[in-house]
Amino acid sequence: MKRTAFFISDGTGITAETLGQSLLSQFENIEFTKLLRPYVDTIEKAHDMVQQINAAAERDGARPIIFDTVVNNEIRDQLARSNGYMIDIFSTFLAPLELELGDGSSYSVGKTHSILHNTHYKDRIDAVHFAMDNDDGARTQHYNEADIIVIGVSRCGKTPSCLYMALKYGIRAANYPLTEDDMERLQLPASLKQHKHKLFGLTIDPERLASIRNERRPNSRYASFAQCEFEVREVENLFRRENIPHINSTHFSVEEISAKILVHMGIERRLK
Repeated sequence: MKRTAFFISDGTGITAETLGQSLLSQFENIEFTKLLRPYVDTIEKAHDMVQQINAAAERDGARPIIFDTVVNNEIRDQLARSNGYMIDIFSTFLAPLELELGDGSSYSVGKTHSILHNTHYKDRIDAVHFAMDNDDGARTQHYNEADIIVIGVSRCGKTPSCLYMALKYGIRAANYPLTEDDMERLQLPASLKQHKHKLFGLTIDPERLASIRNERRPNSRYASFAQCEFEVREVENLFRRENIPHINSTHFSVEEISAKILVHMGIERRLK
């Protein structure tokens, strides 16, 4: 079964897409064509959206699902004239909250992701810069400023996990690649020893690691299964010997890896 899903907003659309994606993921037997439509903030744009929705309905032979976070009533009324099934995220949740809190919503556009209304925006950007500056063991002298240091073999998911924690949670995350030289010495590099309480390890199945590395350096020793198996085995031995908490990243998304790291390490997110 195929259906079209629209994420429509008069702002960035991030809220509509995030909640909509989460809900749609529960329906594994349906193939969704997902379309993000941000900044639908005029009647003219809403009219164009109605045409797109109706075209999708005719093409699919079924009503498209519409997740919207549109504040303007006139625009929302225009969208409601389409041949889609609307899930109005704001009205669904704001009305009950207004009753419980005894106060009316401001119904303002784009507050969640606006710089003006986000006092932690600078924290987010600073954390992203930190993750980029301290990627791949680049600046070990700044590890005293890190909230966490992710370690593991090359291409096991360290960099994307650190960037996600920075962007999503404001966490200052550095990462350090354990190389063949580190494995031959059978001990933690000196730059990591003094920060052992901040270390968290990532490991990965050798088959998956070889596949990832082959995309970068095809038919190289670096990407061979034998090399990958050796590195993973030695790093896992190091994690166990040094009692460093770690997880296997093979079957987890970046979001899952990041959440597991923060929970295990007891780190509170800065962005709330």
